[in-house]
Amino acid sequence: MKSVLLIGLGRYGRHVARKLCEQGNEVLAVDKNEELVNQVLSFVTNALIADSTDQNFLASLGVRNFDVAIVAIGDDFQSSLETTLQLKELGARQIVARAASSIHEKILFKSGADEVVYPEKQLALWTAMRYGSDHLLDYFALSSRYGVYEVTMPTNWAGHTVGELDIRRNYHVNVLGVRLGGHLTVDITPKTKLQEGDTVLILGKHDNIEAIIGKF
Repeated sequence: MKSVLLIGLGRYGRHVARKLCEQGNEVLAVDKNEELVNQVLSFVTNALIADSTDQNFLASLGVRNFDVAIVAIGDDFQSSLETTLQLKELGARQIVARAASSIHEKILFKSGADEVVYPEKQLALWTAMRYGSDHLLDYFALSSRYGVYEVTMPTNWAGHTVGELDIRRNYHVNVLGVRLGGHLTVDITPKTKLQEGDTVLILGKHDNIEAIIGKF
C-alpha cells in the first residue's frame, strides 16, 4: 500500500483516484473545484478543496511523507508547472505529472517531474498501432525501443515448436505467451508447439516486431 497525493480531479484524475483506491492505496485528493472534490469523497481517503499553486498549502500537507505525488492537472498549463515545481522544492519523493502537449511534457521534466504521462499521445500511438494492422491485437510500449505485442500467428510459424523456429535468434524477439481460445499460456519452452489460430505475445525491439508483422 502506498500513500499518494493526487492533485487535479478532472476526468483523468478521477479515474486515477478510483483505481488507486481499488488497489488499497491511501489517497489524498486535491482540487480547487468543490464540485470535483465532492465527486471523489466517497472513495478516496481524504479530499481537500484548495489551490495547489499555494506553496503554504502544499507545505502544510507534508509532501515528503507521501510515496508519490501525482499532478493530474491537464487543462491549466501554468498551474501544472507551478505545482510540479513547488512539489520538487518541498522535497516530494516522486513526482508524476500529466502533460497535455509535447512542450508541456518537456517543461514538466525541467520543472522537476520524475515521470510524465501524456495520455492523448500514448493513446494515439496505441490506436494507430492497433488499428493500422489486421494482425496486431494489442501493444504496450516499454520504452522508445522495446515493446510487448500480441499478434496473430505468422503463417510460417504454425505447426512448429518455438525451438524449431529458433525465434530468438532468427527474429530477435522473445515469445512470452501464446493465447488460444481466450486461454493464455505463459509457460513457454523450446518444445511449445504453435498452432494455427493462436495469437502470440512477443517482446522485442519495435523495428524487429514490425518487420515480423510486415511479412504476414
